[in-house]
Amino acid sequence: MQPRTTFRKTAVNYGVELLVRAKKSKRLLVLLCVLTTFAAPAALDFSTAMLAKVRAKYGGDGVSRILKWQTFIESTRSLTEKQKLKEVNDFFNQQIEFVDDADLWGVVDYWATPVEFLAQGAGDCEDYSIAKYFTLRELGVPDKKMRITYVKAIELNQAHMVLTYFDTPRSIPVVLDNLIPTIKQATKRRDLLPVYSFNGSGLWLAKARGTGKRVGGSSRLNKWGGLKNRMLTNDF
Repeated sequence: MQPRTTFRKTAVNYGVELLVRAKKSKRLLVLLCVLTTFAAPAALDFSTAMLAKVRAKYGGDGVSRILKWQTFIESTRSLTEKQKLKEVNDFFNQQIEFVDDADLWGVVDYWATPVEFLAQGAGDCEDYSIAKYFTLRELGVPDKKMRITYVKAIELNQAHMVLTYFDTPRSIPVVLDNLIPTIKQATKRRDLLPVYSFNGSGLWLAKARGTGKRVGGSSRLNKWGGLKNRMLTNDF
């Protein structure tokens, strides 16, 4: 499974440009907030009404995947955080097919909600990372321990998105990735070059072996705002 070329190269090039600007201007916060922002996670909805909408648009297979996700969450709540990471990573990597946004949604870049991702049974790297993030939040993993991280996949020469997890603020993060099945420390992923990261409370310029430089909160809205609204209203 490989990330799509057009969006990936654009994200990496823009991320590198931001890193250069960071050394010259305090306006980086504004630039990053325009680029990408994150708000507090919306609660997952497994209501009858939501399932009916899924069935009407995606059919019975979509509903089956959503219900399997619900069962998975309930069966995983009592596990340790480390176990939850592995189970969530495996669940999405094994259940969902990688498909480019242009082929799946007819647009260059679309951030699917976890419901859309599972109902379709397909998505790209952003969708894997977002679904893993929300599922782990539902399972009680603190927001402060996770980051959605844009990286350059060096061997592919493309931008890519992964979910990173920090056991403690000073820990080397581990990487949950749809490209490989194994969760590894970031220092073992020499094929990935971090650019920037974000979560529910902030934005960071990334660095290879740590949390990176925080550049402020995430108060402005963009694609994430639209995604959150769709989650809150079941608009899909």
